[in-house]
Amino acid sequence: MVTAAVLGASGYAGGELIRLIDAHPSMELVYLGAHSRVGTRLADVHPNLTGGERVLGSLDPERATGAEVVFLALPHGASAEPAIALRSSGVRVIDLGSDFRLDDDARYREAYGAPHPYPDELGGWVYGLPELFGDAIAGSTTVAVPGCYPTSAVIGLGTLVLDGLIEGSGIIVDSMSGVSGAGRGLSQALQFGEVDESVKAYKVLEHRHQPEIESALDSLTGERHQVLFTPHLVPMQRGILSTIYARTRPGVTLGDLIGSIDGRYADAPFVRRLDSSPETRWVVGSNNALVSVALDGRSGTAVIITAIDNLVKGAAGQAVQCANLMLGFDETAGLPRTGWMP
Repeated sequence: MVTAAVLGASGYAGGELIRLIDAHPSMELVYLGAHSRVGTRLADVHPNLTGGERVLGSLDPERATGAEVVFLALPHGASAEPAIALRSSGVRVIDLGSDFRLDDDARYREAYGAPHPYPDELGGWVYGLPELFGDAIAGSTTVAVPGCYPTSAVIGLGTLVLDGLIEGSGIIVDSMSGVSGAGRGLSQALQFGEVDESVKAYKVLEHRHQPEIESALDSLTGERHQVLFTPHLVPMQRGILSTIYARTRPGVTLGDLIGSIDGRYADAPFVRRLDSSPETRWVVGSNNALVSVALDGRSGTAVIITAIDNLVKGAAGQAVQCANLMLGFDETAGLPRTGWMP
């Protein structure tokens, strides 16, 4: 058994990591760290999980160096220091945060409004989207797991970009997410009375995932891409539905678009193309990503729709999928391939 630790165990993504790793046939959790819940029993934080008698420790990276792989499920800005310390000790590190996802400091400054504490590290961590960067993940000891919104967008766009079927500029990504995507922290904007019976766009033209989407697409082809991303909050717990619009190159047919997705994802166990539009309730609880594609011949616009569970494929499940590749396990080990319905 490979030993694992989770730092950030008290959050939603941390709870999902515990659930998945506890069910993994080849991994064993040996340490759980949290910040504000140090000394708390797991059952008091995540009563849905088994092994509730386990006690949460601190976020001190030295407490986790006894593990062979460490998952960091920490807020933005909190991963950099422990990640560097853990890597220096020879531990494999999988960061679910945003600290190492971008490729250079200029893009990081654009997204976060401040310089990165370790700018030389940017571009050195493998982007953890297994369906498109699997070979690099398998040979790495440090992986930056994509954000949930970028996962839904890049899975839909990635093969079309690689095959040169769409223009690199003018890409529009409209995404809708359940409230768990904002994490477990208290916020008036996320209270029941603020969310129920309403849908709203937020962080228009300033969401930090827009540069990440562009960075991921750039890394696939070496060319620059321009994306307009707008997130929406919808009154549900889990799930992301992204509707993506991209101008096709001259002569591209619907058959070309379908062939690109089917061909490049033929061996991807968690990605499935549908002829009809996917729904979030079909993926909740699973590590699956559902994709559909249509072509508006009048405007030459491809319409790609993707659905994922933001806490599984968009966070914890993808992190475990990356760990499987890094450790030489079956890519699907310990990961749910069926969702919950209704």
